[in-house]
Amino acid sequence: MEHYPLLKIAHSLPGILVLLGLLAHAFMLWKAARVGDAAVLQRKLKRTRLISLPVFGLLALSLPVSGWWLVNLGGFSLGQSWLLASSLLFGLLVLFGLLLNGRLAVWQTLGDSPAPVRLLRFCGVYAGLIGLLLLLIMGLMGAKPA
Repeated sequence: MEHYPLLKIAHSLPGILVLLGLLAHAFMLWKAARVGDAAVLQRKLKRTRLISLPVFGLLALSLPVSGWWLVNLGGFSLGQSWLLASSLLFGLLVLFGLLLNGRLAVWQTLGDSPAPVRLLRFCGVYAGLIGLLLLLIMGLMGAKPA
């Protein structure tokens, strides 16, 4: 049981990192789009899609594994409703992450031409939904027996 506090930290840290990274990237892309320098925006979009989104995806995929390990090590039993809610929230998180990646790919292919307002709204809505889902998942992580 001496590894239990370390495992709790290892389970909570990816969720926090993904949420903070999402907020940082949303602000970074919003600021780059406001300035209007197409080269800077394209470079930031490329880095976001090639480096940040896969890292965020791996961090998010580590949550169910470390959560299962944490609950198994602690000897807690989770109810079916908790498991159903967590799996639905995680499935939606993955879906909206893939949709955001697709919208960012479209934005990146535009090159130097300005992005349509509708595309920017979709990116903002998907990022907002991902943030909301991460907060809900963190709330569910806190609601499980500890």
